[in-house]
Amino acid sequence: MAKDQTPASTGTRSETAVTSSSRSEIDAFLKEVKARKPAVQTGPRGRLIFALDATMSRQPLWDTACRLQGDMFRETAAIGGLDVQLVYYRGLAECRASGWVSDATRLGALMEKIDCRGGQTQISKILAHARNETQKCRVQALVFVGDAMEEAIDHLCAVAGELGLLGVPVFAFQEGHDAAAERAFREIARLTRGAYCRFDMSAAHELAELLRAVAAYAAGGMKALADLKARNSPGAVKLLAQLR
Repeated sequence: MAKDQTPASTGTRSETAVTSSSRSEIDAFLKEVKARKPAVQTGPRGRLIFALDATMSRQPLWDTACRLQGDMFRETAAIGGLDVQLVYYRGLAECRASGWVSDATRLGALMEKIDCRGGQTQISKILAHARNETQKCRVQALVFVGDAMEEAIDHLCAVAGELGLLGVPVFAFQEGHDAAAERAFREIARLTRGAYCRFDMSAAHELAELLRAVAAYAAGGMKALADLKARNSPGAVKLLAQLR
């Protein structure tokens, strides 16, 4: 996988309000996360990989994705911080990772430099990269946002299983209704003890709430989730509880 401090653009272009959860639903979610037994962080900050499908089919919602990552980052500011690595694929073989970033503005600037380009999915590269990164220094979670799956599902599951053994949950968010993508994303989430969710433009706010909850979990584990609950922000907790 190519690795840049700033993702580069190469190649040619081809392509509700949230309801309140009941206390029991929130408690059920907290119990589910506790069961994952996230490892104690090796440093003062959590680490989260934010991975994106940047093929041409994602173009209509690309601006939304850029905005939502900013919301996710702002949630971590009050927790004590989170280092995020942006990873994306596009084109025939381009798959790049940024450096680890601790500033929301800088991450947003990195995303603004990426444009969508036609190509095949490279989800296996994302999973393998997350595995390699956590073998060097613990990664608390992997978020993946995509709309398609064009790879051998057995191979994806094998790499996902390795991530599961390393204790890295994958939170797979699907845009649209592609059946093959749903089947693969659900299985990846299951094998890693993560979560799966489908979203569209009408659910953008719910996705933002969920991303903030995942960021809180990566940055501060159970305590951060309990604090999020105490701040009366149960929308993401309810959604995540429904996924598992």
